[in-house]
Amino acid sequence: MARNEEWDVGALLRLSGSYWETCTLHAAVKLDLFSAIEEGSSRPEQIAERSRLHLRGVTTLLNALAAMGLLVKSGEDYANVEASRSLLVKSSPQYLGHMIMHHHHLVEAWSRLDQSVRSGNPVGKNASEQEAGRESFLMGMFTLAMGIAPRIAKEIDLSGRKHLLDLGGGPGTYAIHFCLENPTLKATIADLSTTRPFAEKTVDRFNLSDRIDFVPSNYLEDDLKGRYDVAWLSHILHGEGPDGCRMIIEKAVSVLEKGGSLFIHDFILDDNSDGPLFPAIFSLNMLVNTKEGRSYTEGQIRTMLSEAGLYDIIRLPYRGPNESSVLVARNPV
Repeated sequence: MARNEEWDVGALLRLSGSYWETCTLHAAVKLDLFSAIEEGSSRPEQIAERSRLHLRGVTTLLNALAAMGLLVKSGEDYANVEASRSLLVKSSPQYLGHMIMHHHHLVEAWSRLDQSVRSGNPVGKNASEQEAGRESFLMGMFTLAMGIAPRIAKEIDLSGRKHLLDLGGGPGTYAIHFCLENPTLKATIADLSTTRPFAEKTVDRFNLSDRIDFVPSNYLEDDLKGRYDVAWLSHILHGEGPDGCRMIIEKAVSVLEKGGSLFIHDFILDDNSDGPLFPAIFSLNMLVNTKEGRSYTEGQIRTMLSEAGLYDIIRLPYRGPNESSVLVARNPV
């Protein structure tokens, strides 16, 4: 369902210029101003000297951040508001800066959205694959998943399950929290070999190296190995076209035990494709950055699961912060 919005001149102009605030936030995170303020540099002169910035430039940026409500200004001193302190200071466990920088790396491609609409092709290399953007992408996805995975692990009953496949699992955040919630569960993370050091370091951090292993795998090119009674596919279908999605699901089913469950976690559109807002906008992000990626409707995913031989397809009550949802299907006994 489309967003109910009263559009007038003011609303359209606010929307058109909203990227000014976005760029202000991106610049502040890139320059790490919130950390500098939290560490005691409260005046523009101090921040300019410490960070080697131009005094006029940093003063103008600080005032804009204060106007946005991300800082509080008292006389010539600036301080972080609570949200900035917890979400935008690098030393905070809830730091969102990596995902914000991932968004920053996407700006150039988004600025040429019209070209993608004309051609149907991406306008640049996927930011998650660029050397400059890969760390931001991986760390950003890890941070977001760390906020979501504990809740999902509590809402999904995996009691009695023995071995989970986290396909395209990156650092294995979901595998970790499913194992924490289910003490007898083991898990395997299957992802590109370049992700392995990050994944193994993360798994070791949670003292789960004896229960979670990593298998180098390109799920588009390699056949999967092993046997699993749970397969978890989180945010991988949207990067591929329909044929790629069907192939991924079929590969996951090929290693799924009889009676096993396959979970799809993604930004799922309504069957009319005109909402929710984030999955609809995210589909444009896939247009400018991938050859065939897109958001899929619930009906489209259900069809793919049925075509792969799965049944008893259910959409779980869970709704994520960006309208992510979970579908689960069973493999016949």
